[in-house]
Amino acid sequence: MTEAILLVGGKGTRLRPLTVRTPKPMVPAAGVPFLTHQLARIRAAGVEHVVLATSYLAEVFEPYFGDGAPLGLRLEYVTEVDPLGTGGAIRNVADRLSSGADEPVLVFNGDILTGLDIAGLVDRHVAAGADVTLHLTRVADPRAFGLVPTDATGRVTAFLEKPQSPEEIVTDQINAGAYVFNRSVIDAIPWDRPVSVERETFPGLLAEGAHLQGVVDASYWLDLGTPQAFVRGSADLVLGRAPSPALPGSPGDHLVLDGAEVAPDAKLTGGTSVAAGARIRSGARVHGSAVLAGAVVDTDACVRDSLVGAGARIGAGCVLDGVVVGDGATVGRGNELRHGARVWCDATLPASSVRFSSDR
Repeated sequence: MTEAILLVGGKGTRLRPLTVRTPKPMVPAAGVPFLTHQLARIRAAGVEHVVLATSYLAEVFEPYFGDGAPLGLRLEYVTEVDPLGTGGAIRNVADRLSSGADEPVLVFNGDILTGLDIAGLVDRHVAAGADVTLHLTRVADPRAFGLVPTDATGRVTAFLEKPQSPEEIVTDQINAGAYVFNRSVIDAIPWDRPVSVERETFPGLLAEGAHLQGVVDASYWLDLGTPQAFVRGSADLVLGRAPSPALPGSPGDHLVLDGAEVAPDAKLTGGTSVAAGARIRSGARVHGSAVLAGAVVDTDACVRDSLVGAGARIGAGCVLDGVVVGDGATVGRGNELRHGARVWCDATLPASSVRFSSDR
């Protein structure tokens, strides 16, 4: 049975304030911590043993997931004392693996939402006789990513840093954050210093003549590294566009968890999720957003493509569009926040203190 490593140690700085108090993989998406969706998909692929490589706020994971039995998994946790990079984190958990030297081990980044056929990736790896197999995806604008060109057989030919000019865009294929390693490759990663698989391990293997195979997959894929992407991913899970066995309900236009209160005339659309203890009051409209546990969206407020943190309060008549409100924050009545605004945890915006449109 193939084992898996999940890299969940990052600080999630691009997602702040979502990650001020919560590690990125534990931020709720579609009603449950995002990591729950990843683990459920890994289990559905037949994997039973997963090692979580933790670092930032490492103490949060085990109390929530325990030994993994409710998910049908055997979970282990390994915490980095000092940041080790992606390669160092993989090597740091190697002694928890039971796979033989020539057996495959799955490795996943902890911030990718994907519909990848996980078992199929392993099958492709074995059939190709590869040392490492990478899941690749095509993107319309690859400038923000490292490029991974392949030959006609799918064999990786290079790893190229983020292109700086149109001439450098030689492919639209990028590293999608899921891999199959032969165990022997993991054991060869240096253990006593930080290592990046993207910048050191993979290019080094290519230079040594190792076989790195790329598998281009057209299924759903989203990097949840920014607040806007995280909110979109949560909505796509609710809508059923992104598959997950862990969705706590049926896919649809909205998801309201037990213990939430939604006024009869409130309108929830676009994949909105409302967590336990949250309250959506009369006349409020919430579209494509995540309202976390204990938050309040008050009368006639309009929230679109936004995340409202746990215990936060959105005042009456507020307009939020593409906004993140941190845990425990208060946005006073009549405020208008747009275009990626971030309200920090426990902050208070007085009534009618921020607007983007003229007074009416």
